[in-house]
Amino acid sequence: MIKSLSILGSTGSIGTQTLDVARKLNIKVNALSAYSSIELLEEQIREFRPALAVVFDADRAEELKIKIADTSTKVLSGMSGLHELCHDDSELIVNAIVGMVGLEPTLEAIKAKKDIAFANKETLVAGGALVMDAVKENGVKLLPVDSEHSAIFQCLQAAPPDKKLKKILLTASGGPFFGRTADELRDVTVEQALAHPNWSMGAKITIDSATMMNKGLEIIEAAWLFDTDPDDIEVVVHRESIIHSMVEFTDNSVLAQLGLPDMRIPIQYAITYPDRVPSLVPEIDWKTLSQMTFYSADDETFRCLAACKRAMKKGGLYPAVANGANEVANRLFRDGKITFLQIGELVSAAVDGLNVGKAADLDDVLAADRLAREFVYQNL
Repeated sequence: MIKSLSILGSTGSIGTQTLDVARKLNIKVNALSAYSSIELLEEQIREFRPALAVVFDADRAEELKIKIADTSTKVLSGMSGLHELCHDDSELIVNAIVGMVGLEPTLEAIKAKKDIAFANKETLVAGGALVMDAVKENGVKLLPVDSEHSAIFQCLQAAPPDKKLKKILLTASGGPFFGRTADELRDVTVEQALAHPNWSMGAKITIDSATMMNKGLEIIEAAWLFDTDPDDIEVVVHRESIIHSMVEFTDNSVLAQLGLPDMRIPIQYAITYPDRVPSLVPEIDWKTLSQMTFYSADDETFRCLAACKRAMKKGGLYPAVANGANEVANRLFRDGKITFLQIGELVSAAVDGLNVGKAADLDDVLAADRLAREFVYQNL
């Protein structure tokens, strides 16, 4: 088992749960980072005593320096601070940053030859080719933390060397609006969209789950991570969130990974891989698990899902466009500036309306991301 790790995004949902696991397993935390939540970051610093803390917001970083002046923790800010974090002495970098901002430090950590446990799906959605090429070049491990991709990864441990994989069955909870028609979704509120039936997540990801954008991003992520054609990835709505995903082999046998809907299971597996150790999460009580249901995904009503499929088929920088457009539309909805259905409309329009090429480098990905964001604002 590793003895040390650092966390990009330690104050968010995945970050705090990673610290739960680190606390239980007595793993040293060398560095922490946050965007601007310095109150919680200060608490984490005082408990885990990392050598380095990074606050992306420079003004808030200066505030934190004052607050923790009595500690030995060094405080840095901005992307340069995240770069330095990626070159620390940790054996593993946990990337729990939400959004496109997580791509650049991921590439930096790979260059530093760090193994990465990642929950930042935008990393592979926007920069899949760049990231996977860098992983191969530097010989590092990319260990999935998302429950679905961790499930697929775990199931594939039982596959033969050539995988014999027929398809990936990517499960989805369906979010709070499963079964609703477009007409029934016209007037939903932010509060309703944030009421996820099974998972406790950050606001952006919870809205992505409600629109099913999250599942669209996960299709793209799975295609890159498992070197699979998107046509061989099927989304199955499983309301109970007990089966976290499945793989089907060429002989039509199916392997599934099951567990309670608690992110500390996949987080811990990424940290301890390939070993398994006792978990903080309770076992399934099979006596009370009365049923498990499965449904087709509705990508006509939930247009973000269809838009992501089109983006991956178009290839090149189109997944980065879908992601960038969604990040803006998601925020605009949470701020009360657009309706719930407009998220899917804007993402679809960006994927279908913009003309982008292939990604030669990080600058190309960032340019496509900016173009998509500008498109959304121009088409409100």
